[in-house]
Amino acid sequence: MDLHFGDSKPTDDERAAVDALLGPPESSWEGADRSDADLRWARGGREARDRRELLLPGLHAINDRIGWISDGALDYLCRRLTVPPAEAYGVATFYAMFSLRPRPATVLHLCTDLACAAAGASELCAGVEARLGPGVSVQRGPCLGLCERAPAALAVRAGDPVRTAVSAPATVEAAVLAATAPDSAPEEPPAAMAVPQAGDPGLVLLGRVGVVDPASLDDYRAHGGYTALRRAFALGPAGVIREVSDSGLVGRGGAAFPTGRKWQATASQPDHPHYLVCNADESEPGTFKDRVLMEGDPYALVEAMTVAAYAVGAHRGYLYLRGEYPRALRRLEHAVAQARARGFLGDDVLGQGYAFDIEIRRGAGAYICGEETALFNSIEGYRGEPRSKPPFPVEKGLFGKPTVENNVETLVNVLPILTKGAPAYAAIGTGRSTGPKLFCVSGSVERPGIYELPFGAKLGEVLALAGVRENLRAVLLGGAAGGFVRPDELDIPLTFEGTREAGTTLGSGVVMAFDDTVPLPRLLLRIAAFFRDESCGQCVPCRVGTVRQEEALHRIERRTGAAAADDIALLREVGRAMRDASICGLGQTAWNAVESAIDRLGAYE
Repeated sequence: MDLHFGDSKPTDDERAAVDALLGPPESSWEGADRSDADLRWARGGREARDRRELLLPGLHAINDRIGWISDGALDYLCRRLTVPPAEAYGVATFYAMFSLRPRPATVLHLCTDLACAAAGASELCAGVEARLGPGVSVQRGPCLGLCERAPAALAVRAGDPVRTAVSAPATVEAAVLAATAPDSAPEEPPAAMAVPQAGDPGLVLLGRVGVVDPASLDDYRAHGGYTALRRAFALGPAGVIREVSDSGLVGRGGAAFPTGRKWQATASQPDHPHYLVCNADESEPGTFKDRVLMEGDPYALVEAMTVAAYAVGAHRGYLYLRGEYPRALRRLEHAVAQARARGFLGDDVLGQGYAFDIEIRRGAGAYICGEETALFNSIEGYRGEPRSKPPFPVEKGLFGKPTVENNVETLVNVLPILTKGAPAYAAIGTGRSTGPKLFCVSGSVERPGIYELPFGAKLGEVLALAGVRENLRAVLLGGAAGGFVRPDELDIPLTFEGTREAGTTLGSGVVMAFDDTVPLPRLLLRIAAFFRDESCGQCVPCRVGTVRQEEALHRIERRTGAAAADDIALLREVGRAMRDASICGLGQTAWNAVESAIDRLGAYE
């Protein structure tokens, strides 16, 4: 009797990778050697099914150790979790960072997205591919979240442990070194190098970046750390929610939903348990603010998650982190472990009788998992496809239970609300967009990086701080899902309502400048290719529309005027269909940048 799902058997290394995560199998039903007892009754099936959420970590474990996922390894993981192999195959093939075909142990990811494309990514890719032989898999791919240091490369060498090296700004020689000798590659510059304002005493969210040691809990506490959590315990859950509501804080991921209202809706749900999910999967091209916060001030996020969980009655939090952020992963793993060891996480947080802990889950290269319900599916061990709403996450979110989901910047804003008080926080910014905002500035500027300004600052002010170059042709606001504006529109106020009134969007805070040396049609093609690649394919308007959009742009790339009129009309029709009928924000915004380039910039005139 063959107990394996297929003919392929896992290697010893593959078994070891899975067993290191799940522990040794207890019976042959989970992959151990068969015993007489196993022939009489099945054991452990229900418990194994309850661990379906470990499918994604299991895939990471194999991919990290071996470099790819064989049929035998996948079958063994499926047996350990009692997941149907066909379903696990569908999950594994959903993510760009996994491979189900043999490949070298070293993979070099080269970013070809907007900021890197403008900084010479195509020449970098060609040079690297000419230098590296078959021992390294070179993959051109989407944004690595290193836009302030474009062009960027990330090398991942499988093994125990997995080794990574980041090269940014990358040269051919530096990228080759990262791929061939990751342990010898130069260290990344400190996170503060991405903050041109570092050290400014007026900073609220970035004030500790470059000032505190990101590895030291004591240093964090010496600079005001855990003051907010102590005040939260003094206020009680209802008091915390009231402060957040009175502050006017809205989500910083782009949707701008009132945070206090979301927390209150979750806290009031009678169904338990409640969950907190931190969305740290920032994959919007041009966005890197959350990465800088996590690398430069990781304990702030741990504290903010604890405050949010306390307010909504959650005892477990999941931090869903981009798979392309190895340094942020190391910093957060250390911060969570230190907080747990010192009583800031665990069964009795700060001796207050409140239990809360954080589990870090790594994404694996899927932009769609930035959508909250797709993220929930990913954590649960399913394909990261969005769910239909209603029901909304505050009613039925992660594991079908009431869930609060916020991104990193939103959560970190909660700390100054509690330390300064809601009125003082609300006095920053404007009446409808309160508090400070982080802007990710990249492209044709002298000082790219993260800038913290109060809501209401003008676009021109941000670009002046960053040192915009001459011959500015266009500015992309909000990333690939945002829109272009002209150089004569730099007086747009950077608020959610101000950008809407100007016919564009603030999104996640991307400000990407392009001078007249950057070919705009090529940028639009890259945006279209990005959305075509990242569409999960669940709904027809997005699955088909993103392909048709890219096809039309290819046809008109070298045509203008009347020759392109029919395809431009088709683009508008496809864009309206995606915007009106797509199930989630990916399809609804996939046409935005192209539309703005045609209407505001005359891209094909």
